Amino acid sequence: MDELVGLAAPGWLLILGAPLVLFLPRRVMQTLLLLLPVLGLVQVLRMPLGTEWVVEAYGYSLMPIRADELARVFAVVFHIAAFLSMLFALHLRDRRQHAAALVYAGSAIAALYAGDLVTLFVYWELTAVSSVVLVWARERPRAFRAGVRYLVIQVLSGVVLMAGAIYQLRESGSLDFVPMDLGSTAGMLLFVAFGIKAAFPLLHNWLQDSYPEATPTGTVFLSAFTTKLAIYALARGFAGTEILIPIGAAMTAFPIFFAVIENDLRRVLAYSLNNQLGYMVVGIGIGTELALNGAAAHAFAHILYKGLLFMSMGAVLRRVGTCLGSELGGLYKAMPRTTIFCMVGAASISAFPLTSGFVAKGMILAAAAEEHHTITFLILLFASAGVFHHSGIKIPYFAFFAHDHGVRHRQVTEKTPRNMVLAMAIASFLCIAIGAVPGPLYSILPYPVDFHPYTTSHVITQLQLLLYSALAFVFLQKTKLYPPELRSTVLDTDWSYRKAAPWLLGHIGHAVETVLGRGRALVVGTHTRTLSFVRRLHTPGGPLGDPWPTGLTVFVAALLLAAYLVLYYL
Repeated sequence: MDELVGLAAPGWLLILGAPLVLFLPRRVMQTLLLLLPVLGLVQVLRMPLGTEWVVEAYGYSLMPIRADELARVFAVVFHIAAFLSMLFALHLRDRRQHAAALVYAGSAIAALYAGDLVTLFVYWELTAVSSVVLVWARERPRAFRAGVRYLVIQVLSGVVLMAGAIYQLRESGSLDFVPMDLGSTAGMLLFVAFGIKAAFPLLHNWLQDSYPEATPTGTVFLSAFTTKLAIYALARGFAGTEILIPIGAAMTAFPIFFAVIENDLRRVLAYSLNNQLGYMVVGIGIGTELALNGAAAHAFAHILYKGLLFMSMGAVLRRVGTCLGSELGGLYKAMPRTTIFCMVGAASISAFPLTSGFVAKGMILAAAAEEHHTITFLILLFASAGVFHHSGIKIPYFAFFAHDHGVRHRQVTEKTPRNMVLAMAIASFLCIAIGAVPGPLYSILPYPVDFHPYTTSHVITQLQLLLYSALAFVFLQKTKLYPPELRSTVLDTDWSYRKAAPWLLGHIGHAVETVLGRGRALVVGTHTRTLSFVRRLHTPGGPLGDPWPTGLTVFVAALLLAAYLVLYYL
């Protein structure tokens, strides 16, 4: 019976379905790709809260399944995201991507139900190994290098997690995944492991490095699972850890400046993703029921509207072959439906009333105000204006409206496939439906919800914030102060390993080569001179080249014997 329960663990339907897509006929495969997330969602909704499965292995107690409210809300949106992403990628004939995406989504879902650190580690690493395929599948040198860097960092996060699990076992005698603190070595290691995957400041640039290099469909998958799994882990293990508040506040603020000057619109969305993660981290750090509900609700809404924005840019990339703002513009004439869907996503991420972002982000702001985190509250307001600036306006404006370069007249592929349009339409509907009727979302949050988003003050404050941000954008555009879209690569913390590290390693290598060369020359020269000296000694006519007279030989032997006797007796 236990084995059957293990096979029925949430996420395993997708993982076990991955090998099938490699061999099934195309029509059957497409049906399976859409059916598996639906069946998985049904399984999650039918699994009773409080379900646990404990296994004894080698004297240790493991818990592969632990179902509670926090796991359920993330599992629900993960399955919805898996369905929408599969639908968006349904036209692909690359079965490797389909199989990798199923394993990726399935392992992320299974990790939500891990009740112990060993089980979490297994799924943590499985998400890393499977997701990198979606980067490499683009089959470009840049994508391969970015994928290698991504894999190294993700595996490093898993190694640190395992080290934390070992210390946890040593310190407490248990491997249970429970709330922790930073006063122990285990807690610190696990905090760093989760922080790497959550893209904490200075640990974040793997996200902007790898996501834009993935395939147009692969980026949609990546935006949904990796970082949100880390958010879930932080909420599970470090709720109420106050250091998360300034960390999250910094995450909301600094990506704004990079996003404004970035030319690649998918990298802009990657910075925006980092910005939105900051709100969730702040909510987890505050740790109240309202804040944790806000973090979970914001993660739910974010997965949908961020996926929608990446879908729209993926459609643009597939259609015209580029996502560079300096080369786009005027696409609303050729891609009107994608334009509308992108604007829905932009409105949602900007927290316009009647969109999902409005009913989720407001909970975190309210929690920060209630707990008197005034500076944090002001930073979050600034970040709200900034995200509208770079994602709410910049993305749709530069992709579909600004400086028409005639790119629509040199399309490199056929029109956007119907499955991509349908995926964007469903995601748009959900963004608006959740914003208009937030009750169903609130009903599955971890704690009872006593929050009313559509108060007069909240609506007016948010509309004022968005209005002044829009006016600032227009002013900067009209006065030519807004940073122009240039063909360039913006270096962030990746400067350390894309520029500094190669320069440093190159100089170290040159220095080592120089030292080794000189050492080799010294050894060879000494050897050559020694051989020459010995040869001169032993050649005929040399000091040792001819036999010595008997008397001289006896005299030398006597001297050596005398020296030996003196040394021996001393």
